[in-house]
Amino acid sequence: MATAKKACEKAVGVRFNEEPPVDGASSHVHFEEKLHDSVVMVTLEDDGNFMVKVGFLKTQHRYEIVFTLPDVPALGKDVCPAPIPTRHLRITNISAAAEGGLKITCEYMAQQEGVLCEEVLLLSETNQDVCVKVRVHARVMERHHGTPMLLEGVRCIGTELEYDSEQSDWQGFD
Repeated sequence: MATAKKACEKAVGVRFNEEPPVDGASSHVHFEEKLHDSVVMVTLEDDGNFMVKVGFLKTQHRYEIVFTLPDVPALGKDVCPAPIPTRHLRITNISAAAEGGLKITCEYMAQQEGVLCEEVLLLSETNQDVCVKVRVHARVMERHHGTPMLLEGVRCIGTELEYDSEQSDWQGFD
């Protein structure tokens, strides 16, 4: 089975030269080709299911998450999400990835603060006995605690604002 970690050609890391600069010379900064911490990480678990780590998100925000699962021969080419809905995560598209495997696009609504894990099942349309569980793991911060740097493959597509009666201009009827 192909490696489950997604590599990213565009991610860049910074490494500082460990040698002190010679008088009159400037210090050098080297850019690494890849930086694991900047991309959505997909790992194959021992039970054959997948863990997808999407990093830090913010409560009351809706995100589109795109990741690639390696080829799972038992699933076949025709794959669909299980009809069992989850409250905060839904798959919006499944397609063949150019580099092989499955490109999964999903929508995630971060409702509460903390380390959260939502899961969906992928079903084979050709073999009813085969399914793969995908767990999406996120660290969700409270909406007043700043803006997280999103990983490549994650983008904010909207907010769900809570009603706050103190901020309302509505006065009601007397």
